Amino acid sequence: MNFRILEKRAAIIRAVRNFFLMNGFLEVETPLRIPAPVPEANIDLFESEKWYLQSSPEICMKRLAAHGFEKIFQICKCFRKDERSHRHLTELTMLEWYSKGDTYLNLMDQCQELIRYVAGEFYAGENGEKEQNSNICYNGKIIDLSVPWHKITVEQAFSQYASVSMEQALCNDEFDYVMGFEIEPNLGMQTPSFIFDYPNSLAALARLKSDNKKFAERFELYIAGIELANGFSELTDPAEQRKRFEKELEIRKKAGKHITPMPEKFLNDLKSLPQTAGIALGIDRLVMLFTDSVSIDDVVAFIPEEL
Repeated sequence: MNFRILEKRAAIIRAVRNFFLMNGFLEVETPLRIPAPVPEANIDLFESEKWYLQSSPEICMKRLAAHGFEKIFQICKCFRKDERSHRHLTELTMLEWYSKGDTYLNLMDQCQELIRYVAGEFYAGENGEKEQNSNICYNGKIIDLSVPWHKITVEQAFSQYASVSMEQALCNDEFDYVMGFEIEPNLGMQTPSFIFDYPNSLAALARLKSDNKKFAERFELYIAGIELANGFSELTDPAEQRKRFEKELEIRKKAGKHITPMPEKFLNDLKSLPQTAGIALGIDRLVMLFTDSVSIDDVVAFIPEEL
């Protein structure tokens, strides 16, 4: 553990919390242990006496949004089995927020405002004065936080950076591989990048675009090649959501993976969810960026191997 980095981590989390409180968001806490999580084909969960440790707080936060909470945020622990690398922890810290009436386009603006605010507060603490247009220096690269940030569709990114088209990658079941090894290393290298409009097959909880159902209103934020956030305009149709969950569970079944219960209470509450946008942002990775840390291990008090 590094005492100085843990001090900086605390300052960053404090700035994140202040940003949302100043903008009228209510901080909430939801259970870490739930009976029926969101079915996801590629995320495996830790079981806890026939319940599950959450991989994200979204299922409970969306239920709060459906019950009338218009602007909410949460900083909490999430758990993902078998995810361990220099950028992954099986127990991670997540920031998640939801806002009534917004779309994924609004979330992009909020991301810009949040990161720039945190940068101003963080560097004020480091240097003694505010720097609203501060840069991030990460791994020898200077990332300019001046707005507007770079935006590119998924289809454009495949055309510009990949060895195959988006359609070919989907057909060959190599979308994630091409994204990880050919596209991601090029994103956010000079200014933060939003990659948006994902294929509808890769957005299980996102609303489809009204003018082109092939794509969903989903984006990811990259800074210095690091995936930092994933946000979308929320799907509010419970019948369509059930179909997508069933598809995810079928994929898990064919792969011989554990099958979780259908989250019936969530689907019931989804009937009351108004137009809403929601996003998850990795706090550990955010700290990595601001402290110029190559490994996620360097920005937490303990790693699993030390316990």
